[in-house]
Formats: sequence, C-alpha cells, structure tokens
Amino acid sequence: MIKILKYTCFDMLRSWWSYAYFLFYFVTSATLLNFSADASRAITSLMNIIITLCPLISTLLVVMYYYSSREFIELLLAQPLKRSSLLKGQFIGLAGSLSLSFTFGLLIPFLIFGLLSSENIINLSTLIGIGVLLTFIFSALGYLVALHHENKIKGFGTAIFIWLFMAVIYDGLFLFTLVLFNDYPTDKIALGLSFLNPIDLARIIMMLKLDISALMGYTGALFNSFFGSNTGLIISVAASIIWVIFPTHLFLRKAARKDF
Repeated sequence: MIKILKYTCFDMLRSWWSYAYFLFYFVTSATLLNFSADASRAITSLMNIIITLCPLISTLLVVMYYYSSREFIELLLAQPLKRSSLLKGQFIGLAGSLSLSFTFGLLIPFLIFGLLSSENIINLSTLIGIGVLLTFIFSALGYLVALHHENKIKGFGTAIFIWLFMAVIYDGLFLFTLVLFNDYPTDKIALGLSFLNPIDLARIIMMLKLDISALMGYTGALFNSFFGSNTGLIISVAASIIWVIFPTHLFLRKAARKDF
C-alpha cells in the first residue's frame, strides 16, 4: 500500500491539478487578507468557499483519476497485490495530495501577512481541519461512484449530482420540511437530519468554533442549544469522522466484489 501511496502522490505532483488547487487557495486567501483588516472575517469568507469547493473538486478529481488509471489498476491487479491495498493507497494518496495543496494554499498567506496570532491559529486550524475532512469524505464518495459506474458519463453525472444535492438541494429540502411541519416540534428531527449531510456538519463545526451566532443558522443554533458549544463541536467532529469511515468501507467492499 505504501508504494501505491507514494506513486499516487508523485503522480499528483506531476499533474497541474495540484498546483492549480494550491494557487487558487493561495490567491484567494492573500486577496481576502489584503483587503480585510480582520483575519476572522477572512476566515469566515474562506469557510464559505471551502465547504462548497472542496467537496466538488475532491469528488470530480477522484472520479477522473480512477477512470484515467483504470487500465493501470487492472494491470496491477494481475500481480500478487491485494485490491484493498491498491485502492487504499490510491485513495490516501489522492486525498492527501489535495489536502496538502489546500493546507499550504491557506497557510502561506497567513504567514506572509504575519496574522498567525494564537486565536487565528486555532480558527485557521479548524478551517483546515474541516477542509481535510471534506476532502477525504468526498474522495471516498468519488471512489464509490466510479466503482459503481463503468460508464464515464454516468459516473461524472452521479458525482456532480451528489455534490449538488448535499451543497444546494439538501438545504432547500431541509427548509421545506421545517416549513411544512411548522406546527409540530421538529427540533430533534432537524438535529437528526443535520447528521446526514457532511457539508452541513462542516459548517456547524466552524460556526460553533467561531461562535458567530448571526451566521450559525438553524442547525448550528440547535447544536448550540442542545449540546452547548464544546460538546456540539465534539459531536459534529465525531459525526464527520464517521462520514469518512463509512463511504471508505463501502467502496473497499465494492472493490472486493467488483470484476475488473
């Protein structure tokens, strides 16, 4: 698995995707810090970008990488190599490379502008943490989609739909449900539904950490009122980690049964 992981990382380093991903976050972070005197505002703005862009790029890049390297995967599987080791190495290599590009793209501008105070370090670390979690979650979902669909068009279409559903449609359905059952106590139901969307969980983690009540939203306010800030933060992080483990287990199980 280690050799596959190293090969995937070096392969990503030869790709322009890693550099473009790094440059995007570097330029965006530097621009926001340059025009904003408050680092907390820049971090809040970056959060809105990250919870939308990280899932999209991770899902599409993993699907694209899998389809482009399918013949190479088949060649490796002809060798005495476990499927789980091969796909775990590729998965960690891809998600790890994207996470590193994303992390350095955010961190370097803060170092250049000298804004790494103790409070900013904690908030920035939380922001990087949710970006890494989203990267691993949607990379696992991307592998699951690619393994399920042999047809590239169906694979890319499904990947885009999953991102669109979780980033946009889910919130609309969530609000519609709350309005529809407005006469009933829906707090616990809304709390449970928030665990079904990793993007929602990422937003809640950041809002609870920054303690921005105005931007916390309904689900964030529920987490705060039910669990408190610190407990709600721990529960939402734990739920996000489960979101990493569950789709990873599913795509490895799918790979073990797949006829390559």
